[in-house]
Amino acid sequence: MAVFTFEDQTTSPVAPATLYKALVKDADKIVPKAVDSFKSVEVVEGNGGPGTIKKISFLEDGETKFVLHKIEGIDEANLGYSYSIVGGAALPETAEKITIDSKLSDGPNGGSVVKLSIKYHSKGDAPPNEDELKTGKAKSDALFKVIEAYLLANA
Repeated sequence: MAVFTFEDQTTSPVAPATLYKALVKDADKIVPKAVDSFKSVEVVEGNGGPGTIKKISFLEDGETKFVLHKIEGIDEANLGYSYSIVGGAALPETAEKITIDSKLSDGPNGGSVVKLSIKYHSKGDAPPNEDELKTGKAKSDALFKVIEAYLLANA
């Protein structure tokens, strides 16, 4: 298995502590409220801490799909969170898993800087498909913006 690492960074007008609480601690409640296509979040294994696997069901193109999301680490003191996509619609056939490490910090005007490190663990040594990466990033960015807009509207 080869591991391909990608770095990304974005800013948000939402304060780091508020954004972290919404994306990590309250995500199971907020995401289905903020995103119409999300249907349910079900804990498949674990107690909410590292090692927990959640099944996130959503509607895409008129079809119910799901993603298996495994919590790898929670660093509340430093606003860090790590999870892996380990199954379902968001995991390409060429990947064993995709791990996303995120860290929030103070940004401009009371907002946040979000730093991401994405590790694509491929089956074999094949690099990830560029189109799949672009599609995944676009979906992830769109989801983030919807949650951000929900937080700004409900602050």
